Amino acid sequence: MLGVVFASEEEASPFLSHYKRGRFEGLREGEVLQDDTLLVSITGTGKIKATLRTERLLRAHTLTRLLHVGSCSALTDAFALGSVVAAEQVLEGDRIELAAPAYPRMPLAVPFEGLQTGTLVTQDHTWRDKDEPTYWQRIAQLADMTGYAVSYVTATHGIPCYIVKAVAGFVMESDTSIRKNKAKAHEALARFLVDQAVEHLAGLKA
Repeated sequence: MLGVVFASEEEASPFLSHYKRGRFEGLREGEVLQDDTLLVSITGTGKIKATLRTERLLRAHTLTRLLHVGSCSALTDAFALGSVVAAEQVLEGDRIELAAPAYPRMPLAVPFEGLQTGTLVTQDHTWRDKDEPTYWQRIAQLADMTGYAVSYVTATHGIPCYIVKAVAGFVMESDTSIRKNKAKAHEALARFLVDQAVEHLAGLKA
């Protein structure tokens, strides 16, 4: 069975409304709902929740593959607001101070044609200094707060994991339309899932 894991209820809401006439509407953070094709869960924001709830999910349910979806911030202007982007690798971004990072860079398969791709860095902390993103801008194009945790736990269970994010903003740029831009990103993600991703991934052989 395919699992689709969102980070937040806000990100999941448009998909829950559109998928099979709202079959999964009412799903809340920390809960799981499923039908014959798909299991959907919401971890909550941040690496701790993402780690613990993904582990619990994979222990309780037999999944053949997992798709982690949600919104992200762009570190480059190569991506337009609302664009849907697949992560081809993901990095743990809060331990750069370590000479030998405890968590390795993780390559990810991209089983979708036509999507832009990029490197995703996952961080719990927010940037306060405009010079701070400079390091990550050299090696990553996208940033979120859950991707690495979900993919790392999934890898420990030997299950393929894919990450797709919709761009909701740009790091260190003020945004007077943040609600509108987030809503646009979440709707774009829902359309991608309903129109392409769920059917495609559910049809792949285990």
